[in-house]
Amino acid sequence: MPMLLWLLLLILSEQMDYNGTRASVPKARRREQSGVAPKAVLLLDPPWSTVFKGEKVTLTCRGISHSPAYRDTFWYRNEKLLKMKYNAIQITESGNYQCKTRESSLSDAVHVEFSYELFLHPVLRVSSSTPIEGSPMTLICETQLSPQRPKVQLQFSFFRNSQTLGSGWSRSPKLQIPAMWTEDSGSYWCEAETVTRNIKKRSLTSQIRVQRVPVSNVNLEIQPTGGQLIEGENMVLICSVARGSGTVTFSWHKEGRVRSLGRKTQRSPLAELHVLMVKESDSGRYYCAADNVHGPILSTWIQVTVRIPVSHPILTFRAPRVQALVGDLLELHCESLRGSPPILYRFYHEDVTLGNSSAPFGGGASFNLSLTAEHSGNYSCDADNGLGAQHSHGVSLRVTVPASRPILTIRASGAQAVVGDLLELHCESLRGSFPILYWFYHEDDTLGNSSAHSGGGASFNLSLTTEHSGNYSCEADNGLGAQRSEVVTFSVTGTSRNRTGLTTAGVMGLVLSILSLAAATAAAAAALLHYARAQRKPGGLSATGTSSHSPSECQEPSSSRPSRIDLQEPTHSKPLAPMELEPMYSNVNPGNSNLIYSHIWSIQHTKGNSANCPTMHQEHKELTVLYSELKKKHPDDSAGEARSRGRAHEDDEENYENIPRVLLASDH
Repeated sequence: MPMLLWLLLLILSEQMDYNGTRASVPKARRREQSGVAPKAVLLLDPPWSTVFKGEKVTLTCRGISHSPAYRDTFWYRNEKLLKMKYNAIQITESGNYQCKTRESSLSDAVHVEFSYELFLHPVLRVSSSTPIEGSPMTLICETQLSPQRPKVQLQFSFFRNSQTLGSGWSRSPKLQIPAMWTEDSGSYWCEAETVTRNIKKRSLTSQIRVQRVPVSNVNLEIQPTGGQLIEGENMVLICSVARGSGTVTFSWHKEGRVRSLGRKTQRSPLAELHVLMVKESDSGRYYCAADNVHGPILSTWIQVTVRIPVSHPILTFRAPRVQALVGDLLELHCESLRGSPPILYRFYHEDVTLGNSSAPFGGGASFNLSLTAEHSGNYSCDADNGLGAQHSHGVSLRVTVPASRPILTIRASGAQAVVGDLLELHCESLRGSFPILYWFYHEDDTLGNSSAHSGGGASFNLSLTTEHSGNYSCEADNGLGAQRSEVVTFSVTGTSRNRTGLTTAGVMGLVLSILSLAAATAAAAAALLHYARAQRKPGGLSATGTSSHSPSECQEPSSSRPSRIDLQEPTHSKPLAPMELEPMYSNVNPGNSNLIYSHIWSIQHTKGNSANCPTMHQEHKELTVLYSELKKKHPDDSAGEARSRGRAHEDDEENYENIPRVLLASDH
């Protein structure tokens, strides 16, 4: 086995000698041309710089011709001349050897070490003596075991500036460093020792300088992308470099601020800065900077916009007066106190859209209404800037409508109002905001008032007396100006309904006492009865107790009839001309009839009234007589018959008829 190893080493030596010879030829020629003798070449056999003690190493010196120089060779050990002059010598001692010939200069020194131990001194090999910062590095600790002790186990350790690298001692002669940095520059060596730790050897020191690449192409990126954020969101500022090695210091800046927003130093091509819950004040231009000792490099500017969602808007009314009236111009103003413009405002009345208005620069917006009664109700508005609409609280508006001119209606218990009846005065405005206060008047004297909180008007009741005849009116007032109704004239008949029976009895007695005096007038009474029946029509006494024609009208006595006033509907008539009412009681019994005509009222018109009828006889034109028709009591009536006739009498009361006295006078 040792013989084979030596043969292999000899072949390798010859190959290296051949290669060295070929490579040295052109160099020698160049040196000859420059006038300087080329260096001699020293070859080792075996080609190891370290050998074990007891072995021999053959040194061969070659010149320009590469042929051995037998007697003209000079040898040096540790720069001292040896006496041997042959071109090849054998050595057994450690040292630095050199040689030269007459045609060449001194060769480079070759160190040969003769070792007594189990393995040779280790040599540190590095993948690069000037690695780029951030790149990996491989360290190899090389040594050789003695051929006589090939099974000896070794372990290795690597050092930088007296600091142990890696995990310390390892069976592997290699150490892999993932990335080299500037601070990793320094002196490196390795050590090898037997596992039993009896023998330890150290390699020579190697200097390693890590090179740094300056940063370039610094870039700032903002998330969310585009730099558009909503208030309350989180923002991430990412600063990166395209090139640059080693430890990089990143910093972030905002335009208008002296101090940086943040700073990070790390061995990475990018770094992040988180800004939590951004506010409107975070809007602006941003940039970042990166520096790895060669000076900071800045990124380009990026605009950041922080938008604020609109707050709940506030709806207000702006009117020319405190109380909104029909016809007023009402301004609806909607405004959100916070929110990024532009803002679109929409206005609603009872959830129906009225319209919209935009505020391009923020603030509020308005919408105008010309008020009508239908504009009462609830109003609201909403605001929207694209980040979510917000609705206002509802605001109620009451549009006040002035009361219209009221209508007075007189409501009585019967077709003819008499003393003691209950009379209802009803006043109503068809338009107007409630509550409405109604006042009732009789001849400008206040009767009373009544309030209406909803529709239908208000009423006032009277128990009639003869003094209640006259003109009536009412007034409606809801605080926006009182309105007066038209005047309604009303008359009360003097006899009350509960005295009808007494009046009939008195009239019957009076009739019996006059019968003896009225015999001469029987023919006239018969004619009167005939006339009365011929002229009888449905109806009764006038509500006013007078003829319903106006003073300007001219009627013949034979055709004049009192008219009936509808007490259920509003009456708008001019007041009647003043009259004199003269009570005159006379009775006429036409023959053996059961009917008795009682002359109850004699009405005398004013002279102005007669002027309109010049053709009327001067003796009768101002006199009107009213009659009532009564049934005569039969002397043979029993109590049952009397009750029966009483019921019949009630039925006949509706058949009473007024007969003008002027007819009697003419007949008479």
